[in-house]
Amino acid sequence: MRIPRLVAAASAVLLSLTLGGCTGLAATPPPPTPADFAGIVAFLAAEGIGVEDVKTGDAGCDDRQLVGPAISLKASGLDQATPTRLHLYLFRNAAAYDKLRPAVDACAASFVTDPETYESVDASPFVAAGQGPWGPTFREALRTALTKAAGGQ
Repeated sequence: MRIPRLVAAASAVLLSLTLGGCTGLAATPPPPTPADFAGIVAFLAAEGIGVEDVKTGDAGCDDRQLVGPAISLKASGLDQATPTRLHLYLFRNAAAYDKLRPAVDACAASFVTDPETYESVDASPFVAAGQGPWGPTFREALRTALTKAAGGQ
């Protein structure tokens, strides 16, 4: 008679631990993941920035490390009436961003015509870089869109 009670008690403890573990996991939301390119374009549109002339694999230079995560496009809107060529680097995670971020500025030397007005916006794991000057409202909207696309607020 003692064995069935012992089994029942052990089962009750095991069940409560299992359910307690599931409850703890459900209460903690997973970390946000960065958006894909379509998601980034949607965040840009929501901030008032239009996109055209998209070219995948266009890093603006011959750096093979940057070709894969690079997309160039023309963007305009807000106080940026004339479309400006941006190079977006969509790194897969923060580690890749940290490793390759210095290469973006080195690459920019290939496509920037006036280093004094070079502009970039970072929201790890993304970077947008291009020839400026950019309108201040455009720059802040770009920063907001990339931050949201990266999983931030």
